[in-house]
Amino acid sequence: MIAAYGFNATLTARTGLGDRLVDLLLTGLDEGSPGASEYCVVYLVSRSASDPDVVHVTEGWTSEEDHHRIFAGEAAQAIVARIGGLLAKESEYTDYVPVRGKADF
Repeated sequence: MIAAYGFNATLTARTGLGDRLVDLLLTGLDEGSPGASEYCVVYLVSRSASDPDVVHVTEGWTSEEDHHRIFAGEAAQAIVARIGGLLAKESEYTDYVPVRGKADF
């Protein structure tokens, strides 16, 4: 499948909670979670090299509509609800249209 819609999110955890934020975001790959959906073709969780409490998420989806539909579901909303308590500030999002690339894990 090809990613036709994507975004990057930068999340800043409260001091010392970066590990918990990463662990929670990685549950997005569990069976039944958004990152495990056939419509999600890229789900990458990364940390800042200079600040362990700054976490980046890169996602690629088959379409913007698929992303919004999956994220409206119960599994995604449960993760989103838990993230809020770990954050030091509002997350930053950048939407994009993928052109070409590679993701091989």
